[in-house]
Amino acid sequence: MTATASSDAQLDRGDPMTAALAVDDLRLAYTVRGTPRAVLRGVTFQVRPGEAFGLVGESGCGKSTTAYAALRYLPSNGEITGGRVLAGGQNITEMSTKQLQQFRANHAAMVYQDPVQAMNPTLRIGRQVAECFQILGFDKGEAEDRALASLERVKIADPKSVMDRYPYQLSGGMLQRVVIAMGLAGDPQLLVLDEPTTGLDATVEAEVLDLVRELREETQAAVLLIAHNLGVIRTMCDRVGVMYAGKMVEEASSDELFEAPSHPYTIGLMNAIPRLGLRKTDRALATIPGNMPSIGTELPTCVYVSRCPLATDICRTDKPPVVALGDGRWTRCHHSDQVSSIEEPDAVVPDYKVGDSNIVELEQVSKTFRQRGNDIPALVSVDLGFAEGETLGLVGESGSGKSTLAKTMLGVYGADDGSQITLDGTPMKGKATDRRDASIRAIQMVFQNPDSALNRAWTVRRILLRTVTSLTPLKGAEANDRVEEIAEAMRLSPHHLDMRPRQLSGGLKQRVAIARAFAGDPRVVVCDEPTSALDVSVQAAILNLLANVQHDERTSYLFITHDIGVVRYLADRIAVMYVGRIMEKGFTEDIFNGPVHPYTEALLSAVPNVDGTASERIPLAGDIPSPADPPPGCVFHTRCRYSIPGTCDTIEPPDILVGPRHEITCHLPIDQLPKPVTVSIRANP
Repeated sequence: MTATASSDAQLDRGDPMTAALAVDDLRLAYTVRGTPRAVLRGVTFQVRPGEAFGLVGESGCGKSTTAYAALRYLPSNGEITGGRVLAGGQNITEMSTKQLQQFRANHAAMVYQDPVQAMNPTLRIGRQVAECFQILGFDKGEAEDRALASLERVKIADPKSVMDRYPYQLSGGMLQRVVIAMGLAGDPQLLVLDEPTTGLDATVEAEVLDLVRELREETQAAVLLIAHNLGVIRTMCDRVGVMYAGKMVEEASSDELFEAPSHPYTIGLMNAIPRLGLRKTDRALATIPGNMPSIGTELPTCVYVSRCPLATDICRTDKPPVVALGDGRWTRCHHSDQVSSIEEPDAVVPDYKVGDSNIVELEQVSKTFRQRGNDIPALVSVDLGFAEGETLGLVGESGSGKSTLAKTMLGVYGADDGSQITLDGTPMKGKATDRRDASIRAIQMVFQNPDSALNRAWTVRRILLRTVTSLTPLKGAEANDRVEEIAEAMRLSPHHLDMRPRQLSGGLKQRVAIARAFAGDPRVVVCDEPTSALDVSVQAAILNLLANVQHDERTSYLFITHDIGVVRYLADRIAVMYVGRIMEKGFTEDIFNGPVHPYTEALLSAVPNVDGTASERIPLAGDIPSPADPPPGCVFHTRCRYSIPGTCDTIEPPDILVGPRHEITCHLPIDQLPKPVTVSIRANP
């Protein structure tokens, strides 16, 4: 491959007037306390009609700002200071307010990360979808007919019923389908997707991505996809751009970028992914040292110089050249010929020791809620346990009962009569308010969203100090010493202790949340999706932190996640939940090597692959059943492709032992249980 140094302007990207989207030397600043602070520093790329273009990079790099600027969805303090944006030859940066409204209504659409926030909670679904067609000029009756047709188009089951529901009555996957239906109302030529699957489990994510593919083929719309899930980017996009500190540092076809990245930052992102079955007992995940520069930082030369393993004096004095690598591929680096010398960390096998007996045991644990005079069995006869120093991964679709199980174990919910939760063989009270202090201190929790879990008005020191003084006998200087000790263990500096959560990055806030959970010296920590909203580099740092603390303190984890790659890396054993029941549990390698439960097979097949290997996805028909009205017999039989009529739909399945501590609840004989598809996990789903 021949490399030639050039400039952005010299790269042959094609005619911007014929591109579905052409971002040309775009510069943007946010005014903060009266001072303009640079966010985008000359971003240039094109998306051709019918093409999917992905943007990747760490949080704060400018991906979402680029997407919003492309459609001029900017906050009041945001200003385009240079460059232009063209869509189908129209200059969006010069449009009047009226022209911009017409453009958004007829030519472009955006699908946001959180469909809940994109919908009006007080209006029925049908009215909100119909409004999209009324804006396009259709009368009320025709708009309602088209709204129904648009829901059918995105393959929503029973669309007439959905039209009459409110947003809170739909699952996350169904809501995202509704938002996509609204976005496609005007058959846009450009569809912008900003983290459209972040909050979705693997099976629903796969369904939404399949839908986007089908609609793209049907309408030949161009797609701009922003995601920190590199598996989604690999499977969805034709070309990919890598952003860092408001600047594009590399662009290539999807296959070229993932198979042979040509910028040090891209290599850092790839090395941070738990891939190819990597386990915590193999080695720590690679991380990118340092932090992303804050907005407004002067970066006159290479934007990545402070974190780059190849940086030399020229990187600090001269702007890096744009190196053309052929076929529209390029990188922005002084040392592009040396990137192959960047290596992953050496293999290290830490000594993780798991205890012989369980610290926590859940025996026949059930939880029934009472709603509108009806019993809702959220958990049904769950048997689980984990030993000292062990990580038990808990997986399953949204609504399967994972979080309910965690909260019942913690005593947030009181378990039903006949349930038993023990700590070191001693039964604990159902509600945390009735438990002894030692039992409360022994089990702590790390939540998915640190923003809602931390007091924004308090300093980090005060947050940790309150936990130490309330859960331990330490007071005064001893309590302060404990705060500084746990902060150091979590890689939080003394400077961070005097800051408030709103002043910290997402990764640092999650470190504070983990520090708070460990401040009382717990024996068990429940981790509820602690890395789902983090980019791959920050995720790697958090996973390394959890693994190191477990190794040093012999802490046990109940790790709840939708991320199959993460659970494979961190978990010693895995339990699979469905409609409040444990369908399978066993050692991690046994789960991935099989045989497995048919539901587990479907979960594993839905994982987006970042290494490009094709695998058959096994679709699950319909949605997860309501716990209020579970199917008779095996609760999974309505979606199982192996269902045996007259047996699975009438008789509850037995528990069968398929290996040491590997148990499956299924009617199928062991020799007929499916083997999982080949899963070469390198992504953050």
